[in-house]
Amino acid sequence: MPDFTPEQMRRLHDFAEELAELAEHHEDQWKVQTTDGQIFLTMTTPTVPHGLNVMRLRRQIEAQTPDAATLSDTNMGDPVTGLTKIPDLLVMAEEDTDDTAKAVNSRDVLMVVEVVSRTDSLTDIRDKLHDYPKMGVPLYVVVDPRKDKKTVTVHSDPSEGPDGIRFRKKVPYSFGETVTAGRWALDTSNLKSYPADW
Repeated sequence: MPDFTPEQMRRLHDFAEELAELAEHHEDQWKVQTTDGQIFLTMTTPTVPHGLNVMRLRRQIEAQTPDAATLSDTNMGDPVTGLTKIPDLLVMAEEDTDDTAKAVNSRDVLMVVEVVSRTDSLTDIRDKLHDYPKMGVPLYVVVDPRKDKKTVTVHSDPSEGPDGIRFRKKVPYSFGETVTAGRWALDTSNLKSYPADW
């Protein structure tokens, strides 16, 4: 990430917020996120398999931790790096939520789950994998329903190294296996893969 002054980071964040407010009034659904000093504006086109996967994982997490807040497509920002994201699913203690805030503090988040988009996979498997450990997210689960993948990968142990702050542990699973992600055991047997002709 380029070295930005606090003032430059504030200006980037303010501009991203302005874009997000404009996007809220548009008929299409847009996500405004930042990475490496850049603002990404993406039009979302959620599919049924994507939505079902998020819903099924959310229900399992809620059943195992009823005191947790499981939020979908919610603004998440980091006060330290200034990075902003809108995860498919984030999990945090309900007592840590602030219902007056524009965004969840990423440093309060226990886990993020992203379901890879069939049209924009690099955002989840490259950009967010790079940014989430810097944002203080301790656990990142990537669900990849693409026909040639059908995998779930758990990234954990964010720590400093010669290459910066990165997740140091990566455990891959196939659809159908029970995934261990921190305190959660996630049954992936009912996850939907994208149709073969997509």
